[in-house]
Amino acid sequence: MNLPAKLTSNEVFDTLQMFEEHHLDIRTITLGVNLLDCASPSVQETCERVVRKLLRVGRDLVPTVTQVSQELGIPIINKRISCTPISMVGASAGPACFVPLALAMDRAAAELGVDFIAGFSAPVHRGMTPADRALIESLPEVLNRTERVCSSISLASTRAGINMDAVARMGQIILDIANMHPEREGLACCRLVVFCNQPEDNPFVAGAMHGPGEADVVIHVGVSGPGVVKAALSKAPQASLNELADIIKLASFKITRLGEMAGREAARRLGYPMGIVDLSLAPTPARGDSVGEILQVMGLEHCGVHGSTAALAMLNDAVKKGGAMASSQVGGLSGAFIPLSEDAAMADAAALGALTIDKLEAMTCVCSVGLDMVAVPGDTPAETLAAIIADEMAIGMINGKTTAVRIIPVPGKKAGEVVNFGGLLGSGPIIPVNKFSSAGFIRRGGNIPAPLQSLRN
Repeated sequence: MNLPAKLTSNEVFDTLQMFEEHHLDIRTITLGVNLLDCASPSVQETCERVVRKLLRVGRDLVPTVTQVSQELGIPIINKRISCTPISMVGASAGPACFVPLALAMDRAAAELGVDFIAGFSAPVHRGMTPADRALIESLPEVLNRTERVCSSISLASTRAGINMDAVARMGQIILDIANMHPEREGLACCRLVVFCNQPEDNPFVAGAMHGPGEADVVIHVGVSGPGVVKAALSKAPQASLNELADIIKLASFKITRLGEMAGREAARRLGYPMGIVDLSLAPTPARGDSVGEILQVMGLEHCGVHGSTAALAMLNDAVKKGGAMASSQVGGLSGAFIPLSEDAAMADAAALGALTIDKLEAMTCVCSVGLDMVAVPGDTPAETLAAIIADEMAIGMINGKTTAVRIIPVPGKKAGEVVNFGGLLGSGPIIPVNKFSSAGFIRRGGNIPAPLQSLRN
């Protein structure tokens, strides 16, 4: 095995064990691409330029990452592309360009063989341009006509406050996406996420985006490893919480070091600069590869019981501390993900009633994302969806952290029923939402002003 960095024999053994027994993988190597130089007043020309650039800079991504994976013996699960926010790219071509642009991106992604292409995005935390508005209005058609395109909308930030007009509109857009093809049970909504304090270098979909401050083309890495952390904690059943934190830091260090090594080798071969390593613990539906199971090993009967927020806070902090020692370029989200349907133990806890949407919201105060992959009844009003989003945006705004919402209303299904999205998206119960109305608050519109801590200059 031709390794680009030296590992001791013990590290090699530990690494092989992490792969074979504990579901360790590199979740994604993501190619970030600046598309601003593709803008044109012509819809056709803009689409053609976007496709040409994507095919030119991305043609070697999949074969190179596959080769690196095989030579290093490291499973690299996804190959993805993130783009400059498309509302900026398509602004010159006018509102009619966004559906054709999305279809062009989808075709290019299929030709390149990548799993997803992200960045069909709009930053509207201060207000909406005509291009932003047109992109948002195109989302029901775009997400139902494409297979690989992912969208993210920035609705709030600590410096700007919350754009409540955009929040209200997104509540209705999410319903429209789900109801366009009710037989798909909301699947298209899985490729849409809304953000507060959206990072510009996130390699994970659906929220991946190539921010305006990034290089023209760059390689980002998203690691994983909940199973590794769980296995390490399982070997210390009598350890104190201080000792558990040290165990988590060491496991996170090993996981991040591996991701850094694979990413740098891929970047070297492709001839692009290395960007960041996102050291998030990203669960899968596989048993044993679960953040919820980590909390159980820490002593909680189920994820969601009292103490879950404290345990998750400790986990998230220790992951960041350990990962930061392994890489000088940590970025993205970097912490613990709690996507309900993608985490088998969390889905089980929700089905039992141990984990509710309110407890999930509380846990997002201390983890790296927000309400993620949460399926709700199909008859949930748009204003309620908007109010759920607003609450999550407020948590991120006040605490100066990234929060997000990926919520899926499932047409025709009620609370307690089960939805299966398939693959890494997993399955889980439809969880109930508050039956009382938030409509009067949402219909006021306007902006929630930025908090005092935004005045940092």
